Amino acid sequence: MIDMEKSIMSDRQVFFDTDAYTPKQMAARVETSGVAKAELAIIPLLMLSILAGAFIAFGAMFYTMTVTGSTMGLGPTRLLGGAAFSLGLILVLVGGAELFTGNSLVVMAWADRKVSTVALLRNWGLVYIGNFVGALATAAFVWLSGVLAIDHGAVAQTAIAIAAGKLQLGWQEAFFRGILCNVLVCLAVWLCFAARSVAGKILAILFPITAFVALGFEHSVANMYLIPIGMASAGVINIVGFLHNLFFVTLGNIVGGGLLVAAVYYVIYVRRS
Repeated sequence: MIDMEKSIMSDRQVFFDTDAYTPKQMAARVETSGVAKAELAIIPLLMLSILAGAFIAFGAMFYTMTVTGSTMGLGPTRLLGGAAFSLGLILVLVGGAELFTGNSLVVMAWADRKVSTVALLRNWGLVYIGNFVGALATAAFVWLSGVLAIDHGAVAQTAIAIAAGKLQLGWQEAFFRGILCNVLVCLAVWLCFAARSVAGKILAILFPITAFVALGFEHSVANMYLIPIGMASAGVINIVGFLHNLFFVTLGNIVGGGLLVAAVYYVIYVRRS
């Protein structure tokens, strides 16, 4: 009887516990999540990936509108724009979707041999394709909606300027900005695994994502929306420049999230001596 009462009290304590998960517990949760992602069936995986591409596009769209016409100066404008862009990852992590950059954390389960190389590459490949479809479809809807014409076309001019800046980046800048971006994105996802509430997840997302946007780092999925919508607004299609940017930013994202976040935390909290 006493043992049963202790068990019930223990269960209640776990159920009502409001403390954040510890980093070691977070690592276990990230690894479990990675296994589940790798085993997800193709139809839901693709659908969730398309949603994620659209969600990140909504964040990029919100960012574009927010910084248009700002007179606050570079730093404050980027800070406000970064907070607006956070909408994208909030929708992904709270609403539920599969985002390529965040799925760099599946490397932790791969390193622990709980996910095969084939399963890892399958997940990344399908999610990347789905994200691309979602981002491009959203760009098409935005173009057809006419919102770029707001304020006598000022929003369109902002979209053009954003895309032009990205297309002018050399491979080195695109690659290293991609690394730095996904370090912060994956840290935002990592911090969400410490949270026990929706409010906690949103707060965990807000600062890292605001930082990466304000600092001008490069996110491959965001660029799947930002560059096409800018090119469409300018009436100039630069496929080679677009793919050049996407290739090196994507490589940087993989290194930043997979190596500098997932692999590092694997060594610290998961790796067996």
